[in-house]
Amino acid sequence: MSVRITLRALALAGFAMSATITAAAAKPTVDVAFVLDTTGSMSGLIEGAKRKIWSIATAIVDANPDATVRMGLVAYRDIGDDYVTKSYALTTDIQDLYANLLELKARGGGDWPESVNEALDIAVNKMAWTEGADTTRVVFLVGDAPPHMDYQQDKKYPETLQVARQKDILVNAVLAGDARDTERVWRDIAQRGNGRFIPIPQDGGELVVIETPYDDEIIILQKEINGTVIPYGPKALQNRVELKKRQLSEVAAAAPSSASDMASYINKRSKVSSEAVTGDGDLVSDIANGRQKLSSVKDDELPDALRTLAPEQRAAAVEKNTAQRKQLNEKLAALVMKRDKYVAEQKSKTPAKASSFDRVVEDTLKAQIKR
Repeated sequence: MSVRITLRALALAGFAMSATITAAAAKPTVDVAFVLDTTGSMSGLIEGAKRKIWSIATAIVDANPDATVRMGLVAYRDIGDDYVTKSYALTTDIQDLYANLLELKARGGGDWPESVNEALDIAVNKMAWTEGADTTRVVFLVGDAPPHMDYQQDKKYPETLQVARQKDILVNAVLAGDARDTERVWRDIAQRGNGRFIPIPQDGGELVVIETPYDDEIIILQKEINGTVIPYGPKALQNRVELKKRQLSEVAAAAPSSASDMASYINKRSKVSSEAVTGDGDLVSDIANGRQKLSSVKDDELPDALRTLAPEQRAAAVEKNTAQRKQLNEKLAALVMKRDKYVAEQKSKTPAKASSFDRVVEDTLKAQIKR
């Protein structure tokens, strides 16, 4: 997938350096972090991951519909490349993560080993994992080359995985390709991390992409739902929300099935969050969830269209958009159910591509969330 959405502003959400955060009101949470080799040999897999991140997110929701879903990413290369690691915090804002993923390109990589140790250390020790017994914490290490064990400054993976066990973080090791030296280490990482060792083809395997008769209508409905969004807050946040509203159209132009996956995920989340876009900055969603009161929002944090209205007119505008979103979401939910049924039927008619990146991640998540 070659589409590139210019959402650099979304990366401004800082990377949390604290070790943990507390789960709110014991609500179930699923935290998933991908630790991804982004050197040149991983090009095919990375491009496939860009297309399937929404279906992976939806698999989490299907396995635990009431859970808060947070996803994060640590991209890694090696010393001497453009970067050693790039980190994107665990967040409920999956559109933010998706935008950052689209920016990643597979480049670099000189000698064979990579900075796996540093990347795992960042994921386990420096991401803000949710605390609490009702939380599933999962890491997917995805790469084709073993770690540099000669870097004195690195915390080596056995020590990192000991911490992961203490934090109840499951660490899975996904091997792209069939390098024997990498396989030995990846098996060790999976065993120490109480996770799975998962071999897949170098290019990520044949991704499961199923287009349905409902995709176009789903995309149209989601665009209408996006039209009910009222951005608010600091101007930078309002601009980010506007970019997210446009994101669906850009994805749909390049990959309709991915746009349909995105809309399906947001619709399923809307049942518990009233979301039209993921993340903060939508006044309609925040008021519906009780996170905000219209009377508490400062005039300079309202969009121009609301700022010029009297208080009662502002309230009427928000109520109108809330009612419209509810109606549209109900229509979309019916379509998503039909789409899910169609996809399940098509999958049952085709040989299982168990070795593809998306399928192994989805299956592993479903099993580990149940556990």
